[in-house]
Amino acid sequence: MDNYKVTKSISLKNSETKIIIDNAEKELKNIRKKLGKLQDTLYAHGKYAILVCLQGMDTSGKDSLIREVFKDFNARGVEVHSFKVPTELELKHDYLWRHYIALPARGKFGVFNRTHYENVLVTRVHPGYILGENIPTVNTIDDIDDAFWDMRFEQINNFEKHIAENGTIIFKFFLNLSKEEQKNRLLRRLEKQEKNWKFSPSDLKERKLWDKYQVCYEDAINRTSKPHAPWYLIPADDKPTARYIVAKTMYDALNKYTDIQEPELDDEIKANLELYKKELNNE
Repeated sequence: MDNYKVTKSISLKNSETKIIIDNAEKELKNIRKKLGKLQDTLYAHGKYAILVCLQGMDTSGKDSLIREVFKDFNARGVEVHSFKVPTELELKHDYLWRHYIALPARGKFGVFNRTHYENVLVTRVHPGYILGENIPTVNTIDDIDDAFWDMRFEQINNFEKHIAENGTIIFKFFLNLSKEEQKNRLLRRLEKQEKNWKFSPSDLKERKLWDKYQVCYEDAINRTSKPHAPWYLIPADDKPTARYIVAKTMYDALNKYTDIQEPELDDEIKANLELYKKELNNE
């Protein structure tokens, strides 16, 4: 699945949003079972953590992807964090703080549903939000210039480099949805009563800013896709295919880590296995 990895400058306008893989749902069932077993081994090995970052426009399918891809995981092996508008406590810290404290422990998968990239996406489209962070050098919108964004991208790259060098394997997936498909999904939210709760009038306001978001996403992906923290551009108009590509990408990449193995038993314990069995059977 390396053909979805961003290894050179990309243009979202010229990137695929829809491909259909035959039997994607069946293939996903097979691959997610393998991922679940791999996570058990990862936990026993205890030296790596996996961070899965999901970004995409509203309705791109992040929630359902998490539900379907991680369905066969031990519940204790995966932690999902959805980052919404920063709380009062979070705003008293730097913008990366809430992401640092949510990072997965070694042996676990952590999923960020929306991520630290919101701080160079939604805040770039709505720079007034930055004022709420109370940064000493930012007093007005005019202080949020190109140099500010250059600094923030450097901080994000450094954050990811730091955690990667300390044992976190990073996957960043952009669910690339077409504007037409977003329209269809928003209409379904309005037409199906059981989906009404998902709709917010703000969805339509943000949709009007589609082009601006696309520019910001493209810039963010191009600036931050690194060998230790690559972006993957996932065609997202067909949900089953998108889910399968994400799962297969992770499985293929993790299988390259040949050192992820269950630990060997201590020689003394191994030598006395029959003795321990006998002790239990004779109770």
